[in-house]
Amino acid sequence: MTASPDAVRPNLIDRVLGVERHEYVAVAWSFFYFFCVLSAYYILRPVRETMGVGSGTNTLPYLFMASFGVMLLATPAFGWIASRFPRKVFLPWVYGFFILNILVFWAVFSQRIDDGLDHVWLGRTFFVWLSVFNLYVVSVFWSFMADIYTREQGRRLFGLLSSGGSIGALLGGIATSTLVTRIGFENLFPISALLLVFAVVCIRQLRRWATQEHSAAASAEEQGSTLLGGGALAGITHVRGSRYFQAIIWSSIIASLLGTALYYFRNELVATSIAGEDLRTQFFSNINVATSFLTIIGQMLLVRLVVRRFGIGVALSILPFLSVICFAWVALDPTLLVVAYAEIARRATGFAFSKPSSDMLYSVVTPEEKYKTKNFIDTTIYRFGDVIGIWIIRLSMAAGMTLVSLVLVPFALVWSMIALWLGRAYRQKARELRDSGIA
Repeated sequence: MTASPDAVRPNLIDRVLGVERHEYVAVAWSFFYFFCVLSAYYILRPVRETMGVGSGTNTLPYLFMASFGVMLLATPAFGWIASRFPRKVFLPWVYGFFILNILVFWAVFSQRIDDGLDHVWLGRTFFVWLSVFNLYVVSVFWSFMADIYTREQGRRLFGLLSSGGSIGALLGGIATSTLVTRIGFENLFPISALLLVFAVVCIRQLRRWATQEHSAAASAEEQGSTLLGGGALAGITHVRGSRYFQAIIWSSIIASLLGTALYYFRNELVATSIAGEDLRTQFFSNINVATSFLTIIGQMLLVRLVVRRFGIGVALSILPFLSVICFAWVALDPTLLVVAYAEIARRATGFAFSKPSSDMLYSVVTPEEKYKTKNFIDTTIYRFGDVIGIWIIRLSMAAGMTLVSLVLVPFALVWSMIALWLGRAYRQKARELRDSGIA
């Protein structure tokens, strides 16, 4: 039987990090798990950005549409797998599938480069694949965290766990910036694959911990040993009639619109300002490094304090309010440097506050909703927002970057109001769970 956390007086580190003694092992494995996942992704992300610029800015809407189309096919497939296999079984499968994909890309890129062949279409395929990969591996991670930690633990620990991913993103970006001109971008792929192998090891260790931690009180379902059940499209059907999930969806769509706008602005300016794949890859890596550094500070020191003192609604509304400032700034000075600074500020704030806070929203829903509905929103809806956003921005760019930026400011204000409403809805759901005796 695990000793009560109250039996041991917390030291300074416990109080600063918000970790109780019996949680240290699990937090360490979770931290390293997310470190591996985001490090693997951020090693490859600058390669995707370079492929996107090399493909041509005019092709971005079609690449986004292709990413969304793949999501439409992948969502029911993931739902089918989640319905028929226990979580402890299918989670390693998900990562194993992506590891195999990475190794295939490594082999094909290497062959074409060695043979002196063009790889534009292969680069476009990789762009679409990585756009799907990053959402699935991150979504599955947070579903797993919401599954093994209680709601109270999530409020204390999710910010710290997010910082593990941010450190991985920081070091992954540094690795790419340092190695890409020495070994070639294609040889970054096996490094990324190896990190995902370590992530699978972490999953197995965490499942073992969860089984021991909850063995006295948890049901087999809470330990991930039984099937989630339901249909392959349950993640979609749960959204109908739920204002809570619909609000999350609208937040995701608006966030995608604003993020895609800066993404489009940046690619347009990079295409005309920076020449050469290596220099572009380093530029994108430097943005990632700066973003990750600021994110780590926010996740380790600020998000837990903001959530505990002001609530999830305030934490969720920080990014929308910052977006108002960023787009007003871009409207006044639409240059690559300003766009880069705005993107760094928004992404760092999103990863530090919005991401862990939005993941906490799923701690008050059913296990099936944690995996299927969350996955549907984090992947298909997110990419749908990208498609809508990229076409809106492309068609409106004739009006100029300044006017487009000004038009986006009201969207950010609406997003902030939705965020505050979600905070109140979360508290209501938490009270209902507490009153029912479930949590």
